[in-house]
Amino acid sequence: MLIFIDDSGDPGFKVDKGSSKTFVICCVIFDDELEAEKTAVKIKELRRRLKFSDFYEFKFNKSNRKIRKLFLRVVVNFKFRIRAIVMPKDIIVSEELKKSKESFYNYTIKMVLKHNFGTIKNAKLRLDGHGNRIFRRKLLTYLRKHLNTKEKRVVKNIRFRDSKQDVLIQLADMIAGSINRTFDKDKTDTKAYWDIIKAKKEDLWIFK
Repeated sequence: MLIFIDDSGDPGFKVDKGSSKTFVICCVIFDDELEAEKTAVKIKELRRRLKFSDFYEFKFNKSNRKIRKLFLRVVVNFKFRIRAIVMPKDIIVSEELKKSKESFYNYTIKMVLKHNFGTIKNAKLRLDGHGNRIFRRKLLTYLRKHLNTKEKRVVKNIRFRDSKQDVLIQLADMIAGSINRTFDKDKTDTKAYWDIIKAKKEDLWIFK
């Protein structure tokens, strides 16, 4: 089991100063690593077809509507599952989560992976490698502590990937952005992207 994880929005709580109202963590789950490789090849082929550089990074927030839809229509034909958590910041009461972006980020990832109803087992996690080395080390320790027990092993190993070089991290970014856009009522394309990919949804948890 191979899982690619990325986020949309930001973990800050200064919404009145530009922070996002919601924060999304998205897990793109492949039960077959060969299927993951096929998906990656198709994304690279799309990049070539669009005459983009081999170093071009698909990112939801940097793409126009046409590119977003084209990307999602290409990947939807492959076999993967989507599990995601949406954190509306106005319902968070923990002062620790509010004052520490790191704590909020780590907690959100833990929640979406821990409450998986038995659908995630002994998985290889691949996360966007943003953040400094200390942050990454703390996240590794935190997830191993909270996800693996003697009775249940959710995580086999965790690796950080450079999103510029890993198109499946880019896939997680595009889907996370599509989910987050559905909660932005100021936009005119709120459902345009999620409607393409929603059949892949295994669980979309709106945290309460």
